[in-house]
Amino acid sequence: MDATAAILLSVLLTSIVSLVGILTLALRQSALRKLLKGLVAFASGTLLATAFIDLLPEAIEQNAPAMGFALLGIVMFFTIEGVVRWHHCHDEKCEVHPFTYLNLLGDGVHNFIDGAIIAAAYLTNFELGVVTTFAILLHEVPQEISDFGILIYGGFSRRKALIFNFLTSLASFGGAGAALLFSPVIGELVPALLGLAAGGFIYIATTDLMPELQRSERIGDVLGSLLVLLAGIGAVQLLTLLFEA
Repeated sequence: MDATAAILLSVLLTSIVSLVGILTLALRQSALRKLLKGLVAFASGTLLATAFIDLLPEAIEQNAPAMGFALLGIVMFFTIEGVVRWHHCHDEKCEVHPFTYLNLLGDGVHNFIDGAIIAAAYLTNFELGVVTTFAILLHEVPQEISDFGILIYGGFSRRKALIFNFLTSLASFGGAGAALLFSPVIGELVPALLGLAAGGFIYIATTDLMPELQRSERIGDVLGSLLVLLAGIGAVQLLTLLFEA
């Protein structure tokens, strides 16, 4: 198998993972509502862990001003959310919360980077490409579960969430194609994109998701959310350690 075919197959496999939410289609609406708060807590943990354990260290390793790009990402996502809220929400009522669109944007950037990384790995060494694809697949499972939960919690139907999550995952093909065609330029842009995506994930987790977890007045609910949030962090940390090993 030549490198281009291997890149396209690997990117397709990582995109298919975005359909993991299909497992919830068999659930009743009442059961899904009970599951949603756990998904939001898990999403908060995975977004923060992906930003601080995965994206920012990678950007720093590439000698990029990672914190500056992350700060820019936070400001950029704040601005985008304000514009979306102004355009789609009236009298403080939104059929779909603006953070759903922010998450799609951040996830799209993340997937674009994943595609570029997969392509660069295969172009360097076939075995490295296989290992990199496997690592990204493992990372994508908790990430895609979280993304699906965010979209549902934000007002998407399950079917719409599946479709949009899958369409966003196709950004990885754009990243792979860009790496194949413009590898020197993409190599210079990746650290900036890593920082921007990290800033976006931090913004979504801390301003849109975590406040929702503290609405309950029952200490048991808050502690439960904390444990699930920590589980999300732990999942990303464990997968990162396995990949580094």
